[in-house]
Amino acid sequence: MVEIELTTLDLRYESYRMKQPAAEARLLASISERGITEPLEGVDGAGGRILLNGFKRYRCALKLKIATAPYATLGNDEAAAIMNLLRVSNDKSLGILEQAGFIDDLRNLHKMSVADIAADLSRSKSWVSMRLGLIGEMGAEIRKRLFAGAFPVYSYMYTLRQFMRMNGVQKTEVEAFVAAVSGKSLSVREIEQLAHGYFRGPESLRQEIRNGNIALPLERMRQVSENPDGCNEFERVLLNDLELTQKYMQRVMGKAQDRRVSTRPFHAQANLLTAGILSRASAFFQSLRELHDRSGQA
Repeated sequence: MVEIELTTLDLRYESYRMKQPAAEARLLASISERGITEPLEGVDGAGGRILLNGFKRYRCALKLKIATAPYATLGNDEAAAIMNLLRVSNDKSLGILEQAGFIDDLRNLHKMSVADIAADLSRSKSWVSMRLGLIGEMGAEIRKRLFAGAFPVYSYMYTLRQFMRMNGVQKTEVEAFVAAVSGKSLSVREIEQLAHGYFRGPESLRQEIRNGNIALPLERMRQVSENPDGCNEFERVLLNDLELTQKYMQRVMGKAQDRRVSTRPFHAQANLLTAGILSRASAFFQSLRELHDRSGQA
């Protein structure tokens, strides 16, 4: 570990790391009291030092007019240094989209194969491929807003991606929705409500959201969800069942990819349960499509 001048760092990977304004504000307060205690990390290349980890500390130091900081190298080769960062990502809290961005870089810029990346990281090829697919389906504008902290990652992963797989939903429509609601300090629940209205509701509602008139659509949807007038008891129970189905589908999709899912007893039980669910999937989705068609014509 050495002490370096912050002005000597190459920041080309800053856009690969998520910005978290609240966490950065807390870090700023901490650094103002105790200084930078954890070293920045990067690549010692022929052209100078390239920063890979510690961008929040770097920005805080600039705000506090701190000129130097502790620094540790992750290697002299860019690809090898990125691999080192990915290996310790559990300790460094590298998010799934950040992992995806770096893996995409290894695949496309450094010409590493999926098999090589998986082997070097001691991961499965499906783990690598899932992250490549995640970043590959994301347009440049959406990626920019997600990494800038203007749109919640959770909302993209577990709300928007389900609409991206719907027939008839264009990539441009998803990008338009993200642009319309980004940076408005909306909760995950509010974004979910707006997304359902935008992708499943009438054109007039989509136009209001695109124009930035967020308050009125939200109020309308709250009234619909909170006012049971006109529904009988059976219908209210079914609406609650549908809401729970949507909620647990999102939870299962998220947790099924978690690395903590690893024990043999879990896999034995999960295999039996998923077999039962999959055997009913065709009939379930047929019933759901029929209900969707009927409700759309009502």
